[in-house]
Amino acid sequence: MPSNQEPEAPHSVLPYPPIHDTAPFVVLSDWDGTITDKDSNDWLTDNLGFGFDKRRALNLECLEGKMSFRDSFRQMLGSIHHPFDYCKEELKKNIKLDPGFVNFHTWCKSQNIPFIIVSSGMAPNIRGVLSTLLPGPDTENIDIIANEVNFTDPGKKGDTWEIVYRHPESGFGHDKSQAILPYRDLEHKPTLFFCGDGVSDLSAAKHADLLFAKVLPNGHSDLKTFCEREKIPHVAFTDFNKVLEKVKEVVEGGKSVQQVLKEEGN
Repeated sequence: MPSNQEPEAPHSVLPYPPIHDTAPFVVLSDWDGTITDKDSNDWLTDNLGFGFDKRRALNLECLEGKMSFRDSFRQMLGSIHHPFDYCKEELKKNIKLDPGFVNFHTWCKSQNIPFIIVSSGMAPNIRGVLSTLLPGPDTENIDIIANEVNFTDPGKKGDTWEIVYRHPESGFGHDKSQAILPYRDLEHKPTLFFCGDGVSDLSAAKHADLLFAKVLPNGHSDLKTFCEREKIPHVAFTDFNKVLEKVKEVVEGGKSVQQVLKEEGN
């Protein structure tokens, strides 16, 4: 394959929401550990599955290239022997939102800026947490591009279940770049903002105009570390108040993306 040719897009077994083809600005964001205070799937595995030690061992195998994220994630979720609704209720009790997210999302709505969640998790869990923590009647209207769940018990009640990957042939299970690339083909070329926290977000983040890398309170950020090593321009943030400040500078203040990045030390 020629080096300047895009690799063939993985086949999606799940539908995509319509793209916002007239919006001048679009925000896309990872969910777990970016919008939320902790990774919900890690929480499920650590507390209801085979626990932290085995999960971390699988994480390391992924980082070392010995196993795909898709296969390791399936093992983690397969260790959880609780009904799906029970898992969802536990997440609703234990997962919180980033302290600046509600303000940021409210501002995006006021500016008619589409906000899209792009996640390797399962859409029903994301919707469950959002409906609990995000005020307002339009939570259901947020676009979520994620994986799904299949109930495998005879009654289809969710007593047993498995993840349905959006891109089952991809080693990611969900290749997030496919959520953002259609915007690159639009004639008017909207300004794309992307927020993430991990290296798995790079497949989408590298196509953004302005990339935000979430940093944990302890200073850790896989995405920020990767960006610094690969010299990828980005803005580090600890909560969405910083994202709001910088996006406002572009949308309302007339600053260019390049100017914002330069002021942030890029």
